[in-house]
Amino acid sequence: MKIISHQTICSLEISPRCCVEWIYKSFEMKAKSQLPAKISVHPADYDFFTSMPCLLAKPEKIGEGYYFGIKEVHRIEGAVPSLGSDMMLYDAQTGELLALIDCDWITTMRTGAVAAVSIKALRKRNASIYGFVGLGNTARATMLCMLEAEPERHFCVKLLRYKDQAELFMERFGAYDNVDFEIVDDIDELARTVDVFVSCITSADGLLVENVDNFRPGVTVIPVHMRGLQNCDIVFDRVFGDDTDHVRGFKYFSQYKDYNEIGEVLAGRDPGRRNDSQRIIDYNYGLGLHDVFFASKIYERLCDTDIAEADYHKATDKFWI
Repeated sequence: MKIISHQTICSLEISPRCCVEWIYKSFEMKAKSQLPAKISVHPADYDFFTSMPCLLAKPEKIGEGYYFGIKEVHRIEGAVPSLGSDMMLYDAQTGELLALIDCDWITTMRTGAVAAVSIKALRKRNASIYGFVGLGNTARATMLCMLEAEPERHFCVKLLRYKDQAELFMERFGAYDNVDFEIVDDIDELARTVDVFVSCITSADGLLVENVDNFRPGVTVIPVHMRGLQNCDIVFDRVFGDDTDHVRGFKYFSQYKDYNEIGEVLAGRDPGRRNDSQRIIDYNYGLGLHDVFFASKIYERLCDTDIAEADYHKATDKFWI
């Protein structure tokens, strides 16, 4: 069994563009994969442990890997970092435990890549102004995937000021010539003036934008961590999710005007945006599908390397207690 650390994954230097490609490929296999809804337990308040299993689609070619994985993600207030995750990756044909994987990089980059893919699929044709609320690692991952997946496109990005995070965010992307930044102090102003509104905050006690009319026609809203934008649900023209079983328990699910999965848009079976005046919100709840796919690709890249192995001696004969 391999032990794949955060440092080992970072050493592979997997590009944001590659992450975006992996999201498209994993969505393509979703219908043939087994993806039970995640299960969460809550020690206190917003703290949680969430289990995310997925059996990837069986490969069509002999010799290709067949994988099952289960990721455990947790958020504990006061921990550093507050969000963490690990995965057990198995050979689905033999049941062998192949690897124990630190999933912090995977969680961050697949989340940012899914957001970038959804933005591209659902934004209006002439979208040019993007707004970001919450400027931590998830926002950075989203921005990286947007900029590197579409290097020919210029992005005008407005950042909601919070402490010194906006300045640090701009500094991080100083080397990119296809983006300009502006810092704003009022979230309502941000909502009124952007074509794409991206929220990457991890917790919210109330609504981020109390007056939903502040979102102008044609806006695409991406609440990456689900919170603070539920007042859009029954007002917006279309609502998307990454998996119906994961979002059907949302408070207003039965009242959505026009719902479908984002994968149907990526596959060309749904137009997504029907016109440039529709207001759209997209909930990507986070799928074990993407985590296990990313983990399998990382494992395959590391198979022939000398990374840490753990002695893992399983009983091979039937035993009696």
